[in-house]
Amino acid sequence: QVQLVESGGGLVRPGGSLRLSCAASGFTLSSYGVGWFRQAPGKEREGVSCITTRDVQMDYTASVKGRFTISRDNAKNTVYLQMNSLKHEDTAVYYCATSFLSCPSNPGSSAFGTWGQGTQVTVSS
Repeated sequence: QVQLVESGGGLVRPGGSLRLSCAASGFTLSSYGVGWFRQAPGKEREGVSCITTRDVQMDYTASVKGRFTISRDNAKNTVYLQMNSLKHEDTAVYYCATSFLSCPSNPGSSAFGTWGQGTQVTVSS
């Protein structure tokens, strides 16, 4: 069964860090671009970052530059999103998704076909 499962979300204080995981089963994650997305209450889903099949990071939103790092562990068939210096506005449900086009320049691309169920990140003091 083809599946993506996110984990690692939680409650963190402003300035803190979290590492999200996106674990794949039923297919090899390294063959795909993997994007991270988030959706805050009352807002549309937005692209956060993406890692290409050549392990290059592409940031979809300027607000995460220098704070979020995306990486792969092919042995674990997992992609990570390391989030540092978290802010209140980072609060959202975070999703990962795979793209057969590596990392499309448009995060709304239909190339993102397989999605996880999401993990909640709450940044609050």
